[in-house]
Amino acid sequence: MQKIGKIVVVAAAALSLAACGQDAKTEPASAPPTAAPTSDAAAPATQSKGRECTADDIKTTGKFGEKPEITIPADCDPPKKLITKDLSEGTGNPAKTGQQLKMNYLLVTWSDKKVLDNSYDRGETFDLNLGAGEVIPGWDQGLAGIKQGGRRLLIIPPDLAYGEGGRGIKPNETLVFVTDAVTVPGNQG
Repeated sequence: MQKIGKIVVVAAAALSLAACGQDAKTEPASAPPTAAPTSDAAAPATQSKGRECTADDIKTTGKFGEKPEITIPADCDPPKKLITKDLSEGTGNPAKTGQQLKMNYLLVTWSDKKVLDNSYDRGETFDLNLGAGEVIPGWDQGLAGIKQGGRRLLIIPPDLAYGEGGRGIKPNETLVFVTDAVTVPGNQG
């Protein structure tokens, strides 16, 4: 009986770890306290397509507040620098370092072009203190200046994301987010 109890505890712990990205109260895969350092040695050998993608190459659907879809093309390479593009402007004061933001997001990984995580399905925003290192550097940098009601595309290279991988992210993975600024302090409504 004691042996069965141990197996149940181990199985429950494994299920808890596997489901951590699904719990609305846990940090999503998009928001680690810090990013892991990068290593070119772990980078997969891929043939260059001859050009880096731009924000205009990434196709998105949906309006602010709606779960978006992201389509990453196969005919260009992931960008090596952070790219941001406002898909809708929003109104009011722009977000500044030190402010507590409430965001919705959808994450697609570049290598397999699949949705890895999103807050829309959970029905709860993701809260962060902008610039405090609570999230990957690509979010702290890429969300600066977003306005309440704004939707922004973020294309985040590995050195501003998870570097060598972790939290369900492959090593040297480029991340593509559509983010909605639900609340930016200093704005009414």
